[in-house]
Amino acid sequence: MKPRQLVDWRAAIIAGIAAGAVFLLLAMFLTAKYVGSLWVVTRLAASVLLGKAVLPPPATFTVGTFVAAAIVHFALSIGFSCLIAFVLHRWGMVVGILGGALFGLSLYFINFNLVSTFFPWFFFVKSWIMLTSHAVFGALAGGIYEALEVERFVPASN
Repeated sequence: MKPRQLVDWRAAIIAGIAAGAVFLLLAMFLTAKYVGSLWVVTRLAASVLLGKAVLPPPATFTVGTFVAAAIVHFALSIGFSCLIAFVLHRWGMVVGILGGALFGLSLYFINFNLVSTFFPWFFFVKSWIMLTSHAVFGALAGGIYEALEVERFVPASN
């Protein structure tokens, strides 16, 4: 009977925080460069908690909006990273990175096609910037998890 490998939840949480931070910085940088405001991404995330009232221009920094965005963004990042770890933890670094990237792309399509049903304003930021940021998030979450994972096994049950 082959032993079953356990998920290293500590590594998954750290991977989610790190990949989430890179996602946020990448999306903010690209949005600033091509859209004109650094804060569009944070206001979009904050709108999940605070409603669409935080979206109208000017998209400037406010502490409340940033805190709400951080809560939403990092909660989702940790949750999605844990899901990536749960699905991909048995196959190593290459599958972690490539599978994570595919998972990130899946999240993009879910976010901007399904979630926009509940938050219609998400549809308007559907772009290559968000597609790229999601793919990078998934690849990093999978890769960082695999790099940090401490492998532990338990006997498999029938």
